[in-house]
Amino acid sequence: MGEVDSIELKFRIFDGTDIAHTNYASTTTVATLKERLVAQWPQDKTVIPKSVNDVKLIYAGKVLENTKTLAESRIPFGDLPGGVTTMHVVVQPSLARKKTGIKLSCPFHILFNFRVLQLQTLKLC
Repeated sequence: MGEVDSIELKFRIFDGTDIAHTNYASTTTVATLKERLVAQWPQDKTVIPKSVNDVKLIYAGKVLENTKTLAESRIPFGDLPGGVTTMHVVVQPSLARKKTGIKLSCPFHILFNFRVLQLQTLKLC
């Protein structure tokens, strides 16, 4: 029977605190990681996710997809012998998304023109 690769991960939240530091199998899904983070979230923080949908995991500058496993997300297994891989956690509660008025069906792109230092907004729909 084949052996499943594992990786030591820790998750850094907005204030620099690390949580859920342990080994995870390469077959673990991103959604499973998020469930564990929500369950283990420190309750003394000012921002607390209420559900998996409030949490985004970032590794190497990419937001990881819930349906993918760590292996499918191209997390390096065995590249850092004895090392720990850090993922960053962003919490955006659904209430905050509603308050900002951001509509996913009609996104805006903010364009910066650094030569004249002006800001332009481009509506895509």
